Amino acid sequence: MDSALEPTPSPSTRGRRTRGISGDDRERAILAGAERLLAERPLSEISVDDLARSAGISRPTFYFYFASKEQVVLSLLDKLVQEARERRGEALLSLDRGEEQGWRAAIGAFVATFAAHRSAAAASAAALSSSAAVQELWSQVMEQFIEDGVVAIEAERRRGAAPEGIPARDLATSLSWMVERNLFATFGSQGPAVAEDRLLDTLVSIYMQAVYQR
Repeated sequence: MDSALEPTPSPSTRGRRTRGISGDDRERAILAGAERLLAERPLSEISVDDLARSAGISRPTFYFYFASKEQVVLSLLDKLVQEARERRGEALLSLDRGEEQGWRAAIGAFVATFAAHRSAAAASAAALSSSAAVQELWSQVMEQFIEDGVVAIEAERRRGAAPEGIPARDLATSLSWMVERNLFATFGSQGPAVAEDRLLDTLVSIYMQAVYQR
């Protein structure tokens, strides 16, 4: 670019870098705007232009970050999962210090995250029936959740807290899908559903009965 066309820095800005909007900031703005729009109407009624305007960017700029609005939902789902994992922390590694407390913390992390991002949960639930990419991501997520459950159940059996019975993977698979269905039903507008204020207690009670046969 011809330097003659560039503005001369004023004395107040000369010698320091001008702070601009980073790519990460724009991506976060798109995701935040998408959540706001999804709280008002379904993805089918939201256009790429709507998503761009909600983020304060142009349509071409939107396509620099996302190939489609479905990819925005994919990113929202991934963000939701990562936040839930961070909330869960090491809860399943401390069951020996309190079984019900540990399971409540682990399951509660996902209940709290879905509650905080219910519009993203609803959009993800809808996309699961039509998007191969969302289905693939969710299969990977569920596989990791199931494996975490297997490790926890086997550890509880080794220390004598939980009895032997159903193979640990079969039990973890069944319980994990139960949690998944309930989360999407309660927070993703897929009735009938357990009431939000009873969901966590219900799930924890089922886990305690299934894992410890109490």
